[in-house]
Amino acid sequence: MTCRDEALNQAEPPLRQAFVDDRPLREALRREAPGLSPLVLTRLAELGTAVGSADTRALGFAANLHAPQLLTHDPQGRRLDEVEYHPAYHQLMRLALEGGWHSVAWEEEGHGGHQAHVAALYLLTQAEPGFCCPITMTHAVWPALRQDEALATFWKPRLRARAYDPLSRSPRDKHSAIFGMAMTERQGGSDVRTNLTRADATADGYRLNGHKWFMSAPMSDAFLTLAQLDEGLTCFVIPRRREDGSHNGLQLQRLKDKCGNRANASSEVMLIDAQGQRLGEPGRGITTIIEMVHQTRLDAATAPVALMRQALVEALHHCQQRHAFGQPLARQPLMQQVLADLALEVEAGIALCLRIARQFDDAVADDEARPLARLAPAIAKYWHNRRSPGLLAEAMECLGGNGYIEEHLMARLYREAPVNAIWEGSGNVLCLDVLRTLARYPQAGEALMAELSAAGGQHHEYDTALAAFEHSRLLQEPEEAQARQLVQSLAVLWQAALLIQHAPQPVADAFCATRLSGGIPGASGVSGLPRGMSSAQILSRVLP
Repeated sequence: MTCRDEALNQAEPPLRQAFVDDRPLREALRREAPGLSPLVLTRLAELGTAVGSADTRALGFAANLHAPQLLTHDPQGRRLDEVEYHPAYHQLMRLALEGGWHSVAWEEEGHGGHQAHVAALYLLTQAEPGFCCPITMTHAVWPALRQDEALATFWKPRLRARAYDPLSRSPRDKHSAIFGMAMTERQGGSDVRTNLTRADATADGYRLNGHKWFMSAPMSDAFLTLAQLDEGLTCFVIPRRREDGSHNGLQLQRLKDKCGNRANASSEVMLIDAQGQRLGEPGRGITTIIEMVHQTRLDAATAPVALMRQALVEALHHCQQRHAFGQPLARQPLMQQVLADLALEVEAGIALCLRIARQFDDAVADDEARPLARLAPAIAKYWHNRRSPGLLAEAMECLGGNGYIEEHLMARLYREAPVNAIWEGSGNVLCLDVLRTLARYPQAGEALMAELSAAGGQHHEYDTALAAFEHSRLLQEPEEAQARQLVQSLAVLWQAALLIQHAPQPVADAFCATRLSGGIPGASGVSGLPRGMSSAQILSRVLP
């Protein structure tokens, strides 16, 4: 008998049009960005083609398998402080930067630019999450730079360029640039007021000395950082190279060996007489840099939804092709319950992200839109990152052992899941920020409650849940110890309101039945769809 090496009853990798095939994404973008130019929509479709291709899938695997390497010295003992990336990483960076997705929010600002950015980040994260870190930070630095005309004039043409230049040289010799951020120190973490890095004035700016515990994307051309002046914590721009091309005193100590996010380098760095320029007023560093953090939080709310979307595609595709007990897994009622529950979470997540992106865009010209734009990203970031690890585990289980091996994409997605909850404010930090924002800007809470009320009268379970929330102590007398329950309730009610108003009725009905009746399910498919609700109607929106 001949042994035949055949992949019997095994699914092929799902190759797809990541934008065109995603109905919830396209519908939400059409709704939230009606003024977006046809050219940008065409660019998004082209990006989706690239993201769903076999070539890009291979690039993501290669960028993770061949992790960045730290080069501290040259053969003669001179400091290099360079990070060497695999060519696959550079190709992914070109996909984003040459496509203009790092700057589209500002090029199309007020005309759907933030919505286009969120849609692009959602797609790019499905290609490979790690390289999206410098893309996010380059996008997010714009509002902070606006606080200094000279710095903005120098950097913005380079940030706007649709090009990728990974060479380490003077910023003046570069026509394109990427930005990073370095805030946290080992003694304080999120409590940046305890930072010890010191800045001293010189004839040509400042010299910074200290240590940063996490500096992601250390090969960026410049960084926003925080350092102490006599007036207090202050924000600075520090380039990686000085004007003459020489080393700027950023000594990389090591690269972090992370659970996930392996394609992206994260370093510890010593600042030794690093030349910098002050950005914003002395002593108001947190106020200055929070403009950047505010932008990155929306991306950190979008990325977990993208991970869930990619995992859902992998799981559904596998279940459509894999036969067990006489029929495809996707036709078995219990598996349909699990897959439908995953699909509900993804559709609700992208609806909320694009709704918040519209709030960002509206806030450009409408002062009244700004308080809700300030509040919303923390809510979405908190909740989407609470949901994503469990749902990714559920999707992995749909594939069985194949999903647990490193040769499959699912293992990488699962290892990636925790990082966005930690970046730009962990869960507790976000929830406390929501409390502070509600107290400082009561109009933000009023605007959100008005939006929740607008969905009333259309669904009994939603009306019951909203009324209970409105009369609860969570809303009337918010306390720090209950901040997580408050933010969770706001997030789920907002998702439900969006689906009730805009999604097909089977989707809205199923979401309300599984999320608003008897509490939030702890795992996908636990509560199940009520009798008479069709999983097929929900799953038909995932893939054509």
